Amino acid sequence: MKTVKVAMLGMGSVNRTLLRILSTKKDRLAKNYGIVFKVIAATDTSGIVIDHSGLDFLALADHKSAGGSLSDLISYKGVQIENILNSLDLDLLFEATPVHLETGGEALNICRTALTRGISVVLANKGPLVHGIKELLEIAKLSGAGLEYSATVCGGLPILNIGARDMIAGDIKIIRGVFNGTSNFIIEAMSEGITFDQGIEKAQAVGAAEADPSLDTGGWDTAFKLLIIANTLMDVNLGLSDISVEGIDNITPKKIQSAEALGKTIKLVASAEGGKFIVKPIAEPRESFLGSINGWEMGVEIHSDIYGVSYHKLYEKEPIPTAASMMRDAVNIFTGK
Repeated sequence: MKTVKVAMLGMGSVNRTLLRILSTKKDRLAKNYGIVFKVIAATDTSGIVIDHSGLDFLALADHKSAGGSLSDLISYKGVQIENILNSLDLDLLFEATPVHLETGGEALNICRTALTRGISVVLANKGPLVHGIKELLEIAKLSGAGLEYSATVCGGLPILNIGARDMIAGDIKIIRGVFNGTSNFIIEAMSEGITFDQGIEKAQAVGAAEADPSLDTGGWDTAFKLLIIANTLMDVNLGLSDISVEGIDNITPKKIQSAEALGKTIKLVASAEGGKFIVKPIAEPRESFLGSINGWEMGVEIHSDIYGVSYHKLYEKEPIPTAASMMRDAVNIFTGK
């Protein structure tokens, strides 16, 4: 039985959900995979808590879900998160802090240091990958640490696993996808005749959009995912400046209705084809695969030289599949899958 000592960075909905999954699946993980996860540290915006005997998964998740701060807890150690983490004896980081668009934020440096020390990293936060994916993969290769990040791309949809694990010796020629559920939801709401701003409000009311939804509506979240997929599966060294990005800010109910009159539906589409990487709204035929991706769904089509064209779709309204993907990544690291 392998006990994996874990630090959880960020106590938002994804890591709270992950704690609940690890609690619910504890016996299955031990029986089927020989793994016991012990969370000895966790962070939020107030700082870090540490308990070497192991934090209570459900108590921690419940405390944060009720609006509590880690600084309220007896195991609170202060605000110097990065310095304290660097001194901990850990096997794994679960990184699910908010994305820092400009630089990757503190998370990028924490991931660098952890991987250099031989500590494995599982990411739901796209920021470190957007700004340092090739560097982090090289550090992990040199140190022998695991680095997995399937949760950063369409939550529970295993796009990266399918391409990297299952398309052995294949060349992926084209990738097209609808990667952002929030934008998809807003466009669908606008098809009912409401305004863009009302669509955002509706998405926020049901939990589909953050207080600042600009990463979603501006196309940047989709661009992040395209960058991660392309750099992982297409043997390129892509930066954000290499992607042409247009969001849904200029989409109006009238444009949506005009597309519908032609049997089409507007989707925020990411594409990688012929050396061009583009994110923009496209009127897709309603009967096409991308045109069939509605509301809370995300999907991708992958064109390969020897594996044909495959289509993959996921319905994800809650963070459960994303959190489950983090668990999957961790199990794969520690079972050598």
